[in-house]
Formats: sequence, C-alpha cells, structure tokens
Amino acid sequence: MAIATVNPATGETLTTFAPLDDEELERRLQLAEATFRTYRTTSFAERARLLNRAADLLDEDRDGIGRTMTTEMGKPVRQARAEAAKCAKAMRWYAEHAASLLADEVPDPRDVADSGGSRALVRHRPLGPVLAVMPWNFPLWQVVRFAAPALMAGNVCLLKHASNVPRTALYLEDLLRRAGFSEGCFQTLLVGSGAIDAVLRDDRVKAATLTGSEPAGRAVAATAGEMIKKTVLELGGSDPFVVMPSADLDRAAETAVTARVQNNGQSCIAAKRFIVHTDVYDAFVERFVAGMAALTVGDPMDEATDVGPLASEQGRADLEELVDDARRSGADVLCGGERPDRPGWWYPPTVLAGVTREMRIHREEAFGPVATLYRAGDLDEAVLIANDSPFGLSSNVWTRDEAEVERFVRDLEAGGVFVNGMTASHPAFPFGGIKRSGYGRELSGQGIREFCNITTVWHGA
Repeated sequence: MAIATVNPATGETLTTFAPLDDEELERRLQLAEATFRTYRTTSFAERARLLNRAADLLDEDRDGIGRTMTTEMGKPVRQARAEAAKCAKAMRWYAEHAASLLADEVPDPRDVADSGGSRALVRHRPLGPVLAVMPWNFPLWQVVRFAAPALMAGNVCLLKHASNVPRTALYLEDLLRRAGFSEGCFQTLLVGSGAIDAVLRDDRVKAATLTGSEPAGRAVAATAGEMIKKTVLELGGSDPFVVMPSADLDRAAETAVTARVQNNGQSCIAAKRFIVHTDVYDAFVERFVAGMAALTVGDPMDEATDVGPLASEQGRADLEELVDDARRSGADVLCGGERPDRPGWWYPPTVLAGVTREMRIHREEAFGPVATLYRAGDLDEAVLIANDSPFGLSSNVWTRDEAEVERFVRDLEAGGVFVNGMTASHPAFPFGGIKRSGYGRELSGQGIREFCNITTVWHGA
C-alpha cells in the first residue's frame, strides 16, 4: 500500500509520501538509541511537564487535527475532535499519575528478613526504544494511549503508523517536538509494512506493541518471539451486546445504535453481535432497526453526519462479502445491505437477522456499520452465543438483575464486561482482550508497566 492521504469520501488521492530510505531509517534508529541513554534519567516531573505541554498544544490544535483525521480516514469530524480531546485527557492523566504508578514497591519486612536481607525494593525501569505498529481507525488515540505511558516510564517511541494516515502520524511527531521532547523521544517512521520485521529484529529496539488485524499480530508476535522481545497485542473484536428482559429497552436500543456505528462502525470494541432474550427480542429489534435506519449518512465534515464513508475501498469490499455471504445463506436484511452509487467508499447502516454459525459473519469481524441479531432463550444460551467467537475483547450486558450481572461477569470470555452501557476506553482502566483479540494490557497502571524492566533490588544483612 502506498503511503498516501486518500479522501475516503471521494476516493481522491491528496498527497503521497516517499518512504524512508535505508540510510534515514538507520539514522533514526541511532537517534532513538542515543536519546534513550539520556531521556531515561529525566525525572517524572520533567516528563510530566513536557507531556502536559503536549496536551495543551493538542487542545489548541483540536479543530485542525480533527479535520486531518476526517480527511484521511473518514470519521465524522465531531468524533475526530472528541478523539483529540480524549488524547489530551490521557496525556494529563499519565502526567499526573505515572510517578505513583511506578513508585518503588517495598516488600513485607518479614519476607525481606526471611530472604536473609536487610532491605529490598522493586523498581520499574524503562526498557528502551519501543516500536508501535498502529492502525488507522483511531489514528490519534491508538498512538497516544501507548505513547503517553511509554514516555512517562522513560522509554522512547518509534511509530510505524498505517499507511493511509501519514499526515496524522507526522502531526504526532511534530506535536511532541513542539512540546519540548527531544527529537529522538518520538519518531514517526514513514515505511511500508514490509519494513516492520527488520526494525523489530534490530537489537536497538527492545519491545513492540501492535493494534491491528490478526494476521499483522501473528507476524509481529512471531518475530518478537524469535528475538525474545516483549509485545502487547490488541487485535480484532466481535463484541457481544446482550439484552435481558429486565433491561431498559429504550436506553439499550439507543446505546446499541451508537455502540455499533461509532467511528463508522470501524472499531475493535464496537458492539457487533446483538444477543437478545426472546421475551424482549421483537420489542428491542423494532427500536434498534428504526434507530439504525434513521442515521444520517453523509459528508463527514458536516456536523450533522452520523456515519461517514469506510476508510478504504478494500475495507468496504471485505464488509460487502460478509453481508452477501450471510444473505446467500439465509440471513434477513432488516435495513441497509446495499452500497450507494456514489464516489467514495460508502456503506449504509445494516442489520442482519437469522444469522447462523455457518455464516462467515458469525465468526469473522465485521469492520463497518453492520450488526447481527441473535435470539437467546435464556441466560445460559446468551452466554453460549456470546462466547461462540474466536475473539474476546470486550462485552456489553443490559440487565437490572444483579444475579445475572454476576453470572455474566463470571462467564463471559472477554477482557471487559460493561453493564448497562457501551464499551469505552479510559486512561484509568486496563484495556485489552483474550483469545484472538490479543494479550497484554494498555492504559492504567497495568499498561504503563508493560514496557518496564521490573527490577528486584536486594541488600544483604
């Protein structure tokens, strides 16, 4: 794929970027290694000062970078501005909390004495340059939720961003430099995916994090495993959204629409499979389909738009294949299901009912505004359907019955269970999944410690 800004609303190529040559890539790796030697010794207070300054600049740039994101990947511009605000919030959160999250841990004195020592502690030290391979769907947030904790921990960052969001990638590098970070603290590598393997194999790169597709995760994990380097993977998701009889159906249906079409439906943590108890199935479906059909699909720069174009032509083709396969296999299309005849990569909000295990869309991630409906006879069947997926990123449960809540929390195979609300990420809470949704955690204290050398310091008696 060319490194280029292509407007998904029109299909027009706006700017093409030349990839870094071998000489420049080597220079940047040398710079990262050299910068780490000094940056690692900076104080938490100094790192926080720089990161808070970056947050202030990002707030000032919100409208401009919002329009850049919308131009590159098609999300409604009001959602793009909200993404920028969320990034500034996360920067400030880590600036405030990193020192306490990484404070020395002092073991129980009885355990120290039992070990034959006089004192001991556990210290969290930075690893070095960390490679981040990031996707286009949240082109600012996906990077910041890695970079903010990594920088506060004393690491330096190398970003290989998706090739269709180069302007956003370059903006991030410029933002952090304007904030006062040294040039080598955060570098954007404009390279193709074929260069990732060599960068990850380089001894100067100490770890990697990837958010993206399952094949990309497998490739990075395989190389990192061979080189014995730490990785964090956040891959696909096909999150269940379970509705039980005691749920507030109006709120559940309204939230379900937002949960499915946020970011034009292109979100790993978007609810995708709607599993509804048979007692309220018809009532919920009526509300949900009406809400999906009423959404405004149009120019993502228009403040009134709910759903913009998909980010790429290939992404739309992949989504169409899943819908067409389900239709051929007997699924009912309750709304949508046909792409409009217009320039750009548009696809309407779509709801499928009668989905079966033989259909591809049952086991593959639908990355776009397409929802699938399932009818469950009771709680046990709802859990079975929810867990019948290779993914395990997050989940949503709607019920007012506390006993049911406890069952879902105990039995759902996912990295998160959100009760009477939609899945969302927040700096204070760990984020990540299980099964083919990946491993490791981002955000919170767990996230900042993923790329630390957890060091035992022991003193003899």
